Amino acid sequence: MLGPSQGLPAAAIEALKQGQKIEAIKILRQETALTLKEAKDAVEMYLESRPELAGQFHAESTRIKRRSLWLVVLFVAIFLVYKLLRFPKQ
Repeated sequence: MLGPSQGLPAAAIEALKQGQKIEAIKILRQETALTLKEAKDAVEMYLESRPELAGQFHAESTRIKRRSLWLVVLFVAIFLVYKLLRFPKQ
């Protein structure tokens, strides 16, 4: 595993700056002999030491959760409208 004094490869850091955590893990695995878990842990440790990058991922996950919630609300509303139009009360 990479120690704290060892950084990630430049390509992995660039992937993280673009918000591509999985790609950074793939690059790290390709350029080192780390296992998937070790590469994931190394990338997460790197992100923890760089709050500006970690904040980017937190903000992105919050946006995704909000979008998901709105999609669920939209589908429920469409379903209810469909049921009301298809089976009106008599």
